[in-house]
Amino acid sequence: MIACFVWAGIILHAAQQGPNSRSNSPKPEISKLDYVLQASDLIRVQIFQEDDLNREVRISQENTVKLPLIDTVSLKDKTVRQAEEYIRDLYGRDYLAKPQVNLFVLEYAPRRVFIAGAVNKPGVVLFQQEQGLTLIDAISRADSFNRLADKKRVTLKRTKSDGATETFTINVEELLKGDSNQTWPLQPNDVINVPEKIL
Repeated sequence: MIACFVWAGIILHAAQQGPNSRSNSPKPEISKLDYVLQASDLIRVQIFQEDDLNREVRISQENTVKLPLIDTVSLKDKTVRQAEEYIRDLYGRDYLAKPQVNLFVLEYAPRRVFIAGAVNKPGVVLFQQEQGLTLIDAISRADSFNRLADKKRVTLKRTKSDGATETFTINVEELLKGDSNQTWPLQPNDVINVPEKIL
């Protein structure tokens, strides 16, 4: 009898979490442990039972922080998880026996993209990395297209990690109508240009 009630509860819960529920839920974000630390992020480094070593520090433009005993630590290209392991190794090497290190991002540095051309407010658009920003969101934050905008030939210029650049031509009119599955999530320092219609 008890087992029947348990199964009934599970089935009811599954029904409540059906397709409509799933479609309305946000897409899963990258795990906070897999977030790649950036210059100007504010972080807390916490060492279990070593309160005097705990620090809240902002990552410098050189991607370093200063911590007690181990001094300057480079966090360049490290995820939160990798930074924890690296700091743990540095303390464990000469100072602490099996330290337990936790790292938390208290404040994410704002990222920026640039938008020019036929929008009402061209310029810099800031966004938080953990929230993300799509092409349409960026255009909306630039107070949308002006009356001369050619929505079918918007360009997105992106610089890759190796220094090479890619340029995409995007039909934003299709995106707005829902005729495309692409959302075009933006990356820091992307450059968007909205050309004017050729009359």
